[in-house]
Amino acid sequence: MAGNLEGILLAAGESRRMGFPKPLLRIGDETFIEHTTLAMLAVVSRLVVVLGAHADRIRFAVPRDPRIAIVENPDYARGQLSSLKVGLRALSDDCIATMVHLADHPAVRPATFHALAAEYVKTRSPILITRCAGRRGHPVVFGRAVFAELMSAPEEQGARAVVNTDPARVSYLEVDDVGVVLDLDTPEDLARADLPPAPQQVAPASEHK
Repeated sequence: MAGNLEGILLAAGESRRMGFPKPLLRIGDETFIEHTTLAMLAVVSRLVVVLGAHADRIRFAVPRDPRIAIVENPDYARGQLSSLKVGLRALSDDCIATMVHLADHPAVRPATFHALAAEYVKTRSPILITRCAGRRGHPVVFGRAVFAELMSAPEEQGARAVVNTDPARVSYLEVDDVGVVLDLDTPEDLARADLPPAPQQVAPASEHK
């Protein structure tokens, strides 16, 4: 583990285009959220899972582990950065950096998480981003030095507002892992990735509130 590197797994989205809560889709014998949670726990000291839409359903799929803290973002409709802010508030006071990942990017190889943690130990870069074939992806590591900027960034711009502020403080880990850029937003995306289809259609998240 990279010192007190903690993780944030964002799983609060509405999954409108998929028509089914994406964290509950399956990869192999596991749900997306179970698969990714276990991969991240191999490299972080503690993991904050941020739920929002469909929280009551997804909560039960999160593995039981004392290193996992589940928090909810009541304002998940305001976008991904609003969930990241909730996750940042839940980090430990002595957390030196956080590895941020998305629950709908389950195809990232375990070796990529390990490589990213090792690269952070080596560089201590304020912002460290995985990149495949020139495309930025996830996971990303944010050092504590930029936490305050993330907390004050405009939610409509997302974390990229902080990433793009000063290119000199951004480092990249080049990986041969298409999972870091594999967006799974629609049933067609699942088919192209050779993953099982969503088992059923559900009503929009607002109807489950």
